[in-house]
Amino acid sequence: MSATLRFDNIGKVFPGVRALDGVSFDVNAGEVHGLMGENGAGKSTLLKVLGGEYQPDSGRVMIDGKEVRFSSAAASIAAGIAVIHQELQYVPDLTVAENLLLGRLPNALGWVDKRGAQRFVRERLAAMGVDLDPNAKLGRLSIAQRQMVEICKALLRNARVIALDEPTSSLSHRETEVLFKLVRDLKVDGRALVYISHRMDEIYELCDSCTIFRDGRKVASHHSLHEVPRETLVSEMVGREITDIYDYRPREHGAVRLAVDGIEGRGLSAPVSFEVHAGEILGFFGLVGAGRSELMRLVYGAEKKRGGRLSLDGRAISVKSPGQAIRQGIVLCPEDRKEEGIVALASVAENINISCRRHDLRAGLFLDRAKEAETADRFIKLLKIKTPHRKQRIRLLSGGNQQKAILSRWLAEPDLKVVILDEPTRGIDVGAKHEIYNVIYELAERGCAVVMISSELPEVLGVSDRIVVMREGRISGEVVREKASEAALLSLALPQGTRSEQEVPREAA
Repeated sequence: MSATLRFDNIGKVFPGVRALDGVSFDVNAGEVHGLMGENGAGKSTLLKVLGGEYQPDSGRVMIDGKEVRFSSAAASIAAGIAVIHQELQYVPDLTVAENLLLGRLPNALGWVDKRGAQRFVRERLAAMGVDLDPNAKLGRLSIAQRQMVEICKALLRNARVIALDEPTSSLSHRETEVLFKLVRDLKVDGRALVYISHRMDEIYELCDSCTIFRDGRKVASHHSLHEVPRETLVSEMVGREITDIYDYRPREHGAVRLAVDGIEGRGLSAPVSFEVHAGEILGFFGLVGAGRSELMRLVYGAEKKRGGRLSLDGRAISVKSPGQAIRQGIVLCPEDRKEEGIVALASVAENINISCRRHDLRAGLFLDRAKEAETADRFIKLLKIKTPHRKQRIRLLSGGNQQKAILSRWLAEPDLKVVILDEPTRGIDVGAKHEIYNVIYELAERGCAVVMISSELPEVLGVSDRIVVMREGRISGEVVREKASEAALLSLALPQGTRSEQEVPREAA
């Protein structure tokens, strides 16, 4: 009996890069097949071949034993294939219902039947256990909600082959549980699923089998995944042994570097105060929607404050825009790197130099191209950014390498004092995470105050010196590293109605 989906010796070459090199594996009906590998290993490229965005230079894609060739994404969809990409693809000015039914909206005599579309979507979302308003404009939803819309869009097509690329990277715990149930239901229904994730727990919980990619090649396949130790998968992915991904490095902390006193604004339900010391890594944990990103945007001047004061090294400062923040040594790596972090059509070098170039203008007017080239090459080497050259457009890099370029942008700043990292390792592989954690430690060791938002409990516990927990737009507690545990943080993060008083720590630190 033929496999539902077969990749047979797939090859794909881009200028200067062999993205896929002889990749072969099968996915059967009723199977969830995991794909793992470092950023840039070729996983997303393979899904784009399956989805008709790229055509392979060699090899065959086969469905039910028959070779298929897709000239477009529409052809792939028509063949019963749904691909949910890591970089979301939506129309922000359309509603949830319109995005879900884009290209196949119900109509009567040439007029769109909006009520019919809303009714259909509402019924299907309810059946899937997804809480979304069909009338809401997508551009006004959170990243997690937009991600859920993309997932539901694929499921509504009733596809036989479904591929998901980092589907939980922006989802809350509850939304992740909904997704897992949907994946299990699809498996029972006989669908063939390909699942990409850098989260080892997800792979072991959902997948029956697994293929490991490295540098565009398949290096291993495991048909009985649960017989394979985690250390084996990590070693196969990165080509080396990583015993402790966090590799925490203790250090001395200096005086208070940034003090936030009674800040108020959109997304907060009460005035918020906190401080972070020079050389300290301050973690911020909370459920999606707790107000962590909104708080940091207020600090950074990306959102207008309604009240509160900021002090830097004991001196009151005014931050009314990101430009003012940067000039005072405060920088932010945003959660949504595609929308707010990178300049997609610019090169890797331009993205790295875009902020620090103001320090290197010749005669105050002209760009110093040689200096910018030297800066870009230095950080490409330092952070091991996988790119054929510094002139490559950054949108062609994997998400993890884009994130490294954003980090390089701020590392190139000569007077860095406070670094705010919002989900710095979202959608990033274990090897790249390890490298980014080392960068975070190095920033702290040179005296920077580092604020790190993370929704991953092991990460925030593994890297932080002290952890602030937010719930429903306010700070619910604070825990020092020595007393931090998953139970303590979750108890502070969960809504009060979902936990008993006995579960709440009496002392925050």
